[in-house]
Amino acid sequence: MATARALASSREDNDMKIAFIGLGNMGGGMAANLVKAGYEVRAFDLSEEALIAAKDAGCETFDTAREACAEAEAVVSMLPSSGIVKAVYTKDVIGHAPHTAVLIDCSTIDVATAREVADAAHAEGYKMVDAPVSGGIAAAAGGTLTFMVGGEHHAFDAAQPILAAMGKAVIHAGHIGAGQTAKICNNMLLAITMIGTSEAMTMAEKLGLDPQKFYEISSQSSGYNWSLNAYTPMPGVGVESPADKDYAGGFATALMVKDLRLAMEAAEGAGAAVPLASRAAALYEDYLGAGNEAVDFSGIIKTYS
Repeated sequence: MATARALASSREDNDMKIAFIGLGNMGGGMAANLVKAGYEVRAFDLSEEALIAAKDAGCETFDTAREACAEAEAVVSMLPSSGIVKAVYTKDVIGHAPHTAVLIDCSTIDVATAREVADAAHAEGYKMVDAPVSGGIAAAAGGTLTFMVGGEHHAFDAAQPILAAMGKAVIHAGHIGAGQTAKICNNMLLAITMIGTSEAMTMAEKLGLDPQKFYEISSQSSGYNWSLNAYTPMPGVGVESPADKDYAGGFATALMVKDLRLAMEAAEGAGAAVPLASRAAALYEDYLGAGNEAVDFSGIIKTYS
């Protein structure tokens, strides 16, 4: 593996210090891309293995989130739940990072918590955005994520160059919480289209149609959708996807269920009618309960065979 010194000497100079909290499957690749872009990354995670990987990627590592934030001009987080985001920001970031730092939470959490944490940050004079991502582990490693960003214009302007170093698209969705709204609605739609695609492909095969022929037809006609065209759920058909790797990697079913639970909670709170999403959520809950937590969400096609 390349050493931190070798990586540092091969990239463009950039004096900006960025604290990165949460170095899991997504955060690890994102932090590495900030290093490649020339930023000085101050990394923290509870996992020693993740810290070692971050150090190998050129990050400086710290024993606590508070220490990582101490001299940061920006803080980026990628954390697994609303409760953890709230705890990290209220205990370790707000009041410990310099007040001039921009705070960027890339976690997928509920809208209410995103707004609550941002309100606490704003009360202390910080700029903050919620910036959940779309694209999965490969996009995080490759720097091709899409960021959906909620926050005031001045906060977005401060966060945009940092996010651009980790993604292919950075879209300002609106005020704080708008990024989370976009993310959960997008993934709700993704769940519906993946189930619909799985049903159609399996039905076509059972009716005697070659699945590849169905893909060639539907992917160029009114059945066109991302789940079919860019993430084909049937192995050996269409584009290469987790289906061709026994549904390993990609977007775990546990994460899809997490997002669908957030979507169902938000729909109830908003009084929004989501019958298709409700059914999709129930199907994914069943699939999760059958021991498929780490299986890519497209693996749900196997329940139709």
